[in-house]
Parts: sequence; structure tokens; C-alpha cells
Amino acid sequence: MTNLVNALLPRVTLIIVSAVALAAFAWPFVTESALAFALLPVLLIIVALALDRSLYSGTIVAMLGVLTAVATTLRLMSTGFGGFELVFTIVILSGAAYGARFGFLLGVTTIFTSSLIWGGIGPWSAFQAFALGWVGAGAGLLMRRARHRKLVRNSRLVPLHVVALAAYGAVASYAFGVLMNLWFWPIATGPETAISFVDGAPFVENAQRFIGYTLVTSTLTWDTVRAVTTVVGILATGATVLRALGRAPISKPVVNPTVAIATKPRSTSPQGDETRTRRSTVRDATATLPKAPRRSAQV
Repeated sequence: MTNLVNALLPRVTLIIVSAVALAAFAWPFVTESALAFALLPVLLIIVALALDRSLYSGTIVAMLGVLTAVATTLRLMSTGFGGFELVFTIVILSGAAYGARFGFLLGVTTIFTSSLIWGGIGPWSAFQAFALGWVGAGAGLLMRRARHRKLVRNSRLVPLHVVALAAYGAVASYAFGVLMNLWFWPIATGPETAISFVDGAPFVENAQRFIGYTLVTSTLTWDTVRAVTTVVGILATGATVLRALGRAPISKPVVNPTVAIATKPRSTSPQGDETRTRRSTVRDATATLPKAPRRSAQV
């Protein structure tokens, strides 16, 4: 029962925290901005503590560190180019190879590591971390059955999986843009435009304004460039990267029952005023007594 709880706790926590975080993204429709900005970092801490159980071996920690460094480098390289983001490729492929929880952790650690390097920590960091983490987790869920059947990396079906991941990458690129626009939209526009957020307006009216805002400012420009970059990156490197990641499996090791090693019986002989356990001096029944040396025949 304890093992079942330990296995389900990280998954349930990730689902619940993600649902609350998604509501925080939609704060213009449900709550105040200050509450959403304060809630996201707390949720990140909660999910990080829960997913800490997923780091059950040094191999996982090492692989997470290596891939975080690679993803951070790719993100820094693409900084300044509108929508040209190579980081999506490595996060999606890593999530597909190692699972949803690993993909989520990789997205979160990549955002914070790269933001710390260039000094870009701000209210947006927690939103970016959750959004990119969901991108990696979605790839892990998409390839879950194939990964469990060991078809992701070492089979002739790899090209089909790469195509599926490329299609997912396009959808995830647009979804990432919509999520990031949703939390930033009321702050980015003034109050006098047709795409501005109107506090107290009906939900349908604000939803129409948001659709117009995201189409004009992001979907047709940044998000499209991001989608094209991600699709090309996955199609070009997907098969090679998946096979390379397959050479460093991080699945939880199964502890097989070991054969008990026969030991000599122990005795509890009194030692002074106390009794303690010590190795028995009784010979094994199978022990062979040493033979006395033969005397040479006297002449």
C-alpha cells in the first residue's frame, strides 16, 4: 500500500497543481493578478517537492543536468530572434524518451537556469516554467505506450514517432503562445483598443478580444515561426536524438530477490556479565579435518 501511494503521489500532485496553475494563467477571467503572480511560484515549489521522488537514481539527476545544460544553451542561442526557439525540440524529444515527469522537470529547470544566466528572472518566469514544463510532459504522455513497449528508440517505427512528435510540436508551439498571451494580455494593451481587456465585461466579450489580441500579436508571427522551427528541428534530429537518449536508459531499476548466502551459525556465549552475539567456533559438519602428515618409513 505504501509503495502504491509513493508511486501515485507525484502524478496526482502534478495533475492537481497543473489544474490550479492553469486557472492562474486565466486570471483575467477568474481572479486578481496579484493572487495569480503569488500563486505560481508556490505551486512550482509544491510540484518540485513532489517530483523530487522521481529522481530516484544518480543517472536521472545526471541526465537531467546534462539535458538542462543543452536546452539552456539552445535557448540562449535563439534569444533575440522572434519566435526562433530551438529549446522546444530538445524538451519534446527528452519528454518522449524519458516520460512526462522528466519532461516537466526539464522544462522547469531550463527556464530558470537560462533566466538566471541572462538575468531574466521576473513575474513571467513561473508562467514560462509551467508552460514549457507542460510541453515536455505532453510529449511524454503522447509516447507513453510506445516507450513502455520499447518502440520509441530502437525500432523501425521511430520515423513514425518522429512525425507524430513533429505534429505535436506544432500544436504545442501555438498552445505555448496562447498561454503566455493569456496571462500578459491585460498588461500589454491599453484600455482604449478593440483588443484590450475590459474589467467587468462579460466573458464572451473578453474572450473575443483575447482571440483578436493573440492572432494579431503572436499567433500569425512568433508562434508560427516557433512551430516551423520546432517541426523542422524534430524532423531533422528526432531519430538520432531518440536513439542517443536510448543508450542511457533511466528506468527505475527492479530489485530482484537475491539468493541467500549460507553463513555459519552464531552463538550467544556469555562474555563476562553480558551476553553478546559472536561468530561460532563450531566447525561446519561438512568441514574436512586436516590429515596428519605421513611419517616416512624408517630404514
